[in-house]
Amino acid sequence: MIFAFDGYRLDVGARELRRADAVVPVEPQVFDLLHLLLENRERVVGRDEIVERIWKGRIVSDAAISSRVKSARQAIGDNGDRQQLIRTHHGVGFRFVGEVTETAAVPVTSAAQHRTTTEIAPSRPSIAVLPFHLVGIAGPYAPIADALPHDLIVELSRLHWLKVIARGTSFQFRGDDATAAKERAELGVGYALSGTLEINGGRLRATVELYDTGDGGVVWSDVYRGEVGAVHEIRADIARAVVSSLDLHIPIAEARRALSAPKNLDAWAAYHLGLSQMYRFDREGAEHATSLFEQAVARDPGFARAYAGLSFVNFEGAFLNFSPDRAAAAERARRFAEEGLALDPVDPFCNLVMGRAAWLTGDLEAALPWLDRAIELNPNYAQGKYSNAWTRTLLGDGARGQSLVDSAVSLSPLDPLLYGMLGVRAFAHVIRDEPAEAALWGERAARAPRAHPLIDLIAAVCHGLNGDDARAAAWAASALRRRPDLRAPAFFEAFPFRDVITRGRINYVLNRLGV
Repeated sequence: MIFAFDGYRLDVGARELRRADAVVPVEPQVFDLLHLLLENRERVVGRDEIVERIWKGRIVSDAAISSRVKSARQAIGDNGDRQQLIRTHHGVGFRFVGEVTETAAVPVTSAAQHRTTTEIAPSRPSIAVLPFHLVGIAGPYAPIADALPHDLIVELSRLHWLKVIARGTSFQFRGDDATAAKERAELGVGYALSGTLEINGGRLRATVELYDTGDGGVVWSDVYRGEVGAVHEIRADIARAVVSSLDLHIPIAEARRALSAPKNLDAWAAYHLGLSQMYRFDREGAEHATSLFEQAVARDPGFARAYAGLSFVNFEGAFLNFSPDRAAAAERARRFAEEGLALDPVDPFCNLVMGRAAWLTGDLEAALPWLDRAIELNPNYAQGKYSNAWTRTLLGDGARGQSLVDSAVSLSPLDPLLYGMLGVRAFAHVIRDEPAEAALWGERAARAPRAHPLIDLIAAVCHGLNGDDARAAAWAASALRRRPDLRAPAFFEAFPFRDVITRGRINYVLNRLGV
């Protein structure tokens, strides 16, 4: 992500601050502070939040915070007197007040590289999983180097949007024969997944790497460790983690590719760009995503996931009142979900949006079978588990809701809807009458990146139930400042709790806060 403001560009991926073509040197903590303020520019960022983000919750002095703020101002040509970009709210915190343009980072490629990519790459994302390279003396565990990638091929095949090359073909690429150029030329895939398996002294270490076969660049990598005696459990854990990570990282990489050729979007490119906008969960993002999903449908009328995307953005419009007519948006969410299901009834995303569409009418019981089915179709589907957790929590099953959302966070710790997952965890504790835990998770949810005003109100409710009126009032004020029309009826429209006692306790707190 790149934030442009007042002649400066903060490139989050490259961790660079630039003015024109020159890099502005900044300390890592100063860079992180600028990123935090830019990312949350719609509100005041408190000192506690700065300490939690920059110093990971360690105890630091006010002087240390002031020093970093001063350095951040100096780096971008501001100071404490002018406060043209970073404004101090005494006793509260700081806010970035300059004009900001936010764009996704686009990888730089030559014209020749771009032609090769667009001419060879299939529009649908595709991947080859290669046999892993074995290091060390594995003994009876040597077959794991083939067994683990086989597990990954099976699990990745559950992802309907991803074309997975069969084992018989991809396993022909071993050792020195496995090169990005060769894989792209002979298999025509956009991505390859390779790994190294090391067994040493009873310990197993697996390194997994996803790379773009167009330029050989690494898209994502991770390392997994465990006792070799528990190898079968480790295989299952690695497969779950890798599938969930690829479900997040390949769409991001596809969106970046699409940005490099905006005039030549095919259906899949438009779809992945739409996803990147959809997960912003704000009005502008929903509008952009709608336009891109409509382009995808126009280019491929049989594209089930594009219809699911249209259902999702209409859900957003109704859920957050972006749409001037909530009932009409809810109806469109249902209709597009049905169209997606008619085209592909076993796509997990299509089943998920059907469940979410039912959610908008308050019919949680009707939503649950669709959300259960989404998980059955893909047990590693973090979004499915998250939506299922919301529904079960609202129905009063806090224990099951907590279990599902913990699994969702474990599968996708960097999920674009992490704030919602943490909000579910907070409500699960509310249902179970655990106010201290609810307040802890509500606070984390509201502080998570891109949390929308409803999440601020969740934090307010949780702190209010825990008896911390000051924190409750602060988060309620934040919610109303960001969305003045957000009152108790809108809150319960979004979160239709079934349990009368829980609903009454929440309503009491909201009334006490003047919401």
